[in-house]
Amino acid sequence: MTNMNLPEPIVTFAGYKGSIQNCSKLTVREYVNDIILFFRYIIVTRRGDDPANTEMTEISLAPLDYELAGSVRTDEIYSFMLYLSTARENGVRIRARRLSAIKAFYKYHTAKSRKLQDNPAKDIDSPTVKPALPKYLSLDESIKLLESVPKDCPTYERDYCILTLFLNCGMRLSELVGIDLANIADDLSKLVVCGKGNKMRVIYLNSACRHALQRYLTVRQTKATEHGQPIIDKNALFLSSRRKRISNQMVQTLVYRYLDLAGLGGRGLSVHKLRHTAATLMYNEGEVDVLTLKDILGHEQLTTTQIYTHLSNKKLEEAVEMNPLAKIK
Repeated sequence: MTNMNLPEPIVTFAGYKGSIQNCSKLTVREYVNDIILFFRYIIVTRRGDDPANTEMTEISLAPLDYELAGSVRTDEIYSFMLYLSTARENGVRIRARRLSAIKAFYKYHTAKSRKLQDNPAKDIDSPTVKPALPKYLSLDESIKLLESVPKDCPTYERDYCILTLFLNCGMRLSELVGIDLANIADDLSKLVVCGKGNKMRVIYLNSACRHALQRYLTVRQTKATEHGQPIIDKNALFLSSRRKRISNQMVQTLVYRYLDLAGLGGRGLSVHKLRHTAATLMYNEGEVDVLTLKDILGHEQLTTTQIYTHLSNKKLEEAVEMNPLAKIK
């Protein structure tokens, strides 16, 4: 369903999230999908049908206008949350996200567009989401993963460089894939990535990253133009065998392959877990403080970064020992 097919209340809300709040396309799409499901639920229940036995994707949103949106009651939102939990078996994180979308929709239309007078969602508490400790690789496992790339692999330099950047810099998948040659400093000391909300962030490169990047750049042009074929995405740093910018899916595939080769497969590890690994190693092994780590990872809130402070008791033990009274006996 494109924006041309969506009712005006959703279109204007999506436009605000994307153009004013600068949310990514993926984030806006998630907001829109959650709002669509909510109003389909409202339409179905108000006509007397059971949403649990209804194919929601076939429900038309044609009835949705500002009058319908403004008539929604708080108890209907509670009912929708129960439907998510029972009929759809949505976990607490998904329920919290969908409620957040509903809250954002009504906050926008009551406080910004002023198309609606009352906000039926403002006093509803969000489901409590307990932060899960992220999975990550140990230092030895990280080294094993880097060593799993066969040196006779045609894409050795590229793949090794990708793993090195993930494990050392903690960048997101989309950030790595989006790196352009123009984003890299001439001396390879740093590069710029486009993070969440299209916010640019400088990432400083350590010696391992500079070395891996230099080796890859040395062979990039030669390998990408084999058989006389030109590079299609000339400014993209990482290229596929088709001489185009490497895709998210291809990076995920190669990471899974090397995890398997390193004997680390089947543990629920993924590309994003390499970001967790970089953060954990910097905090637990590299003595990077949490405020610095926040900036390195590009987190908006310190609370997001603080999850890494709970991964090990090592820091707590060290902190207690650093008390100047520790030696007084």
